[in-house]
Amino acid sequence: MARSDPISVAAPVPLAASRRGSARERILTHAEAAVLAKGFAATSIDEIIAAAGITKSGFFYHFKDKNDLAKALIERYIRQDKEILDDLFRRARELHDDPLHGFLVGLKLFAEMMASLPVAHPGCLAASFCYQDQLSSRDIRDLNAAGMQAWRDRFRQYFQDIADKYPPRDEIDTDKLADMAVTLVEGGLVLGRALQDGSILPQQILIYRDIIRSIFMPS
Repeated sequence: MARSDPISVAAPVPLAASRRGSARERILTHAEAAVLAKGFAATSIDEIIAAAGITKSGFFYHFKDKNDLAKALIERYIRQDKEILDDLFRRARELHDDPLHGFLVGLKLFAEMMASLPVAHPGCLAASFCYQDQLSSRDIRDLNAAGMQAWRDRFRQYFQDIADKYPPRDEIDTDKLADMAVTLVEGGLVLGRALQDGSILPQQILIYRDIIRSIFMPS
């Protein structure tokens, strides 16, 4: 989208810094793929080093230990999650400014995005850490929980905005309705991966969309 404000030109990044950033991203990318495939506990630093094409000293330049890597993985996952949802629902509100209809458009865009992925989604990094939370440090568990809470806060706000304009016929707990979004996404990812059926999660999102419409749409 075109910008109306002047675009500032950043100072050139030194080549060495650029290579460090590239190496760090390679480490995170290969580590995430390995964690999704077999869990964090079964993922070794040595295999990440080999996959990323770096030395062991190169790994420890970016991460002091495996726990530090886990923290960076979760932080990146939460950041990317936020960017995707921000973009989807921003585009939805640009297409329809009404809070209910804009939200329904956002869910439609979300379903279409998930349907466009090849085969089944590889899974959820946050869920992978939840399954092995006893092997993680307290700060990793807290960070992971904060990411889940961010989903609840986001969807709760959507529903509160919708309810202000479209009061539901029956009393609705917006926290539970928000949590339903998280549970259907996580459950859809697990089921889709187990059955190798990439259509399951998009279908669940569209069913959720129908439920939201039935709760708030005036009769």
